[in-house]
Amino acid sequence: MSAASLTAPNHQMDIPVAAEERRWQALRYFCLYRIVISGLFSVLAFFSKLPPSFTAFNVHQFAFTASAYLGLAIVAQVAVERRWGPMRLQVYAQVLLDILAITVFIRASGGVAGGFGILLVVSIAGGCLFVKPKVAIFCGALASLAVLGETVAGIWYLEYPNTTYTQAGLLGTALFGAALLASILAEQVRRSEALAAKRAVDIENLSRLNEYIIQRMRSGIIVLDAAHRAVLTNEAALAMIVTDENEYRTQTLEIPAPLDLAYRRWLADETNRKSPLELTRQGLEVIVSFAHLGSGGTLIFLEDAAEMRQRAQQLTLASLGRLTASIAHEIRNPLGAISHAGQLLSESPQLTEQDRRLTQIIETHSQRMNHIIENVMTIGRRKSSIVESFPLREWLEQFIAELQERKQLDGADLTREWWHRDLIVRIDKSQLHQVLWNLCENALRYSRQRPLLSFVCGQTPGASRPYIDIVDSGPGMSDKVAAQVFEPFYTGEASGTGLGLYIARELCESNQASLILMAHDQHGCRFRITFAHPDRQQLTE
Repeated sequence: MSAASLTAPNHQMDIPVAAEERRWQALRYFCLYRIVISGLFSVLAFFSKLPPSFTAFNVHQFAFTASAYLGLAIVAQVAVERRWGPMRLQVYAQVLLDILAITVFIRASGGVAGGFGILLVVSIAGGCLFVKPKVAIFCGALASLAVLGETVAGIWYLEYPNTTYTQAGLLGTALFGAALLASILAEQVRRSEALAAKRAVDIENLSRLNEYIIQRMRSGIIVLDAAHRAVLTNEAALAMIVTDENEYRTQTLEIPAPLDLAYRRWLADETNRKSPLELTRQGLEVIVSFAHLGSGGTLIFLEDAAEMRQRAQQLTLASLGRLTASIAHEIRNPLGAISHAGQLLSESPQLTEQDRRLTQIIETHSQRMNHIIENVMTIGRRKSSIVESFPLREWLEQFIAELQERKQLDGADLTREWWHRDLIVRIDKSQLHQVLWNLCENALRYSRQRPLLSFVCGQTPGASRPYIDIVDSGPGMSDKVAAQVFEPFYTGEASGTGLGLYIARELCESNQASLILMAHDQHGCRFRITFAHPDRQQLTE
C-alpha cells in the first residue's frame, strides 16, 4: 500500500446518447448486410454465375437491379456514416429501397416460388426494429401489396401458376408477422433503455450526492479496494496526509508508513486499537479507524486529534458561555447601581483627594466589568453569519485604509504581500472586519519596529483555500502563553478582558474559516485566517 492512484466517479453517463449511438450502430450493420447481399448478386451477375432459378424470366433485369441495388446500398451506408438527415427518414428510404429491389428480384426469378421472398421478410423485420408499431404495420402492408401486385402481374402477363396466390398470401402474412414482432421487440427495448436511463440518472445522482457528502466531511476518508489500493479520498484526508502540492495536483497518494503499519495490524487483529498517529512531517496527530466494505474493500477514517480536542473544548465552552451570559445579565444591574453610586459620590464636595482616587478606581473597574459583560453577552446572542463571496484584495485595501486613518499610521507602518492576487473569499464582511480589527489592534500594541504590521495573502497548498496572515514585529510569546492564547478570559494585561481572540476564533468558525497562531518566536507573532473554499456553498447553521 505504498502508492496508489486516487480515482472518483466523476463522469456522467449519458444513457440517452449512448442508446441513440447504439441504434445508429445497428443501422450501420443493417446497411452492411444490404451491401453484402447486393454485392454478391452483382458479382455473380458480372461473371454470369447466377443460378438458373435466379433469372428464370429476365437475366438482364436481375443483373441491372443487382448493380443499382449495390450502388444505392453504398449511398445508404455513407448516409448513415455521415448522419445525413434523421435516422427515421433514412430507415424509411432504406425499407422502400429493399421493397423495390427485392420485388424486382422476385419478378426476375419467376415469382415468390423463387425464394427471394425470405430476403424481403428479413429486410422488413430489420427495418421495423427502428420504427414505431404503426409505421411497422404500414411497412408490412406496403411489402405485402408489392408482393401481391407482382404476383397478379406475373399471373396475367408472365403465366405464373395459379398456386402462386397461396404462396404470395403466406409471404404477405409472414411480412405482417415479422413487422409486428420486430416493432414489438423494438418497443420493449426502447422502454427498457428509457428505464435504464432513468435508473442510471438516479444512480449517478446518488453517486454525486455521496461524493459531495464525502468531500464535505471534516473527517478524512480513504477507500481501499481488495488489492489495498486507494480508489477514493476526500480533501480532508489529502490535507492531513499530502505535504507536496505537486503530489496533490497529480492525485497520487503516498500512504504514510505509520498508517500502512496500522492498517496491516488491523488486518491481522481487528480488535487492535492504536493511539493517535503522526502522519506528516509537521507532526500532525491523526486518530485512525478502519471498517470493512463489501467485496474486500476497506474504509479508513482519519480524525485530526487536535481538532477533536478542540471540538470537545468548544462544546464545554459553549455551555459555559450560555451560563456565563445568564450570570452576566444578572450582574449588570447591580454593577450599574455601583457605577452610578460611585459617580454620585465623586461629585460630593466633602471628599478628600484620597477618596476621589478611590471613586476613580470604582469607575475604572466598573467600566472594565461592563466591557467584559458586553463581550460575554455578545457571545451568547451571536447572530447568524451573512456569507457572501467577494474579492479579498479590494476589500483588504479598504480595510487597511480605514486602519491607517483611525490609528494614524503611514505607509511605512503597514506592508502587503500577495502570493495570489485574484483571491475570492466567502465570509461575512462585518465579522471579518471585527476579527481583523481585533488582530491588528493586538499586533500594533506589541510591535516595536517598522513595519509594525504585515498582511500576507495566498492559498494553502493542495486544498487551495485562501488565507490572510497578520504578522507583527513584537517580542513573540512563550509556548505556554501560545497554548492558552485563544482560551476565554486569558489575558497578558491587567486591563484586558481575555475575550478578544476567543471571540475572533468563534466568528471565524461560524463562517467555516479557521484562526490559528502560526508562529510566536522572538521575531513576532503570525496569526492566520484560513477561509472556506470559495467554490463550496456555505453550510447553514
